[in-house]
Amino acid sequence: MPRQSYFITGTDTDSGKTVVTAGLLRLAARNGLRTLAMKPLASGCEQTPEGLRNADALALSQAMTESMPYESVNPVALEPAIAPHVAAREAGRRVSAERLAGFCRGAMMRPADLFLVEGAGGWRVPLNDHETWVDLVSDLQFPVILVVGLRLGAINHALLSAELIQRDGCRLAGWVANRCTPEPMAREDETFETLCERMPAPCMGRVPWLASRDPTAMAEEASRHLSLPLPGA
Repeated sequence: MPRQSYFITGTDTDSGKTVVTAGLLRLAARNGLRTLAMKPLASGCEQTPEGLRNADALALSQAMTESMPYESVNPVALEPAIAPHVAAREAGRRVSAERLAGFCRGAMMRPADLFLVEGAGGWRVPLNDHETWVDLVSDLQFPVILVVGLRLGAINHALLSAELIQRDGCRLAGWVANRCTPEPMAREDETFETLCERMPAPCMGRVPWLASRDPTAMAEEASRHLSLPLPGA
């Protein structure tokens, strides 16, 4: 079983979950750790000769040290770039927290020191008509790392997300601030300072805007602005 396992969620879509997840994988590798990662459910996939492929899942595959087939990294791949539960319904696919947890446990049978599972969207994005990511994380009992997109509304979105994660009975291991746009938001430093004062978990880093669109380069650069979660967090 992996020594440390975490679920990565965000304050919203495009908050920077994949950049941060890949960055943590690269940082762990530099520290001599074996790493695995999954994006068990992804919408917005592209048709390729090998089948549906998701850019985020491919970025995680490139960043982790251990090898897994794509189908193990992203077992539920959906083509439309819409809410996953809607895409699954339109594709006639059954998605449940229990099924996704089974995929995750299968990956956890592989040896690794760090195992990261990236969600889709934010904390309360539905998996189906009755379940959300909360049900998967509760089943796996993973601590949560929250990625906060630095844009207008970040303070409210971050504090509400952190409050819900804890109210849902899950552990918030830490949070990461990520700039989502080339230009800084107004009063970005003040926003970050407010989050540091009010968030109920340690800050694991502040990732600047990354100009490169190459996933490997982005992961490497992001890793230099991150710290690994504390053991047991």
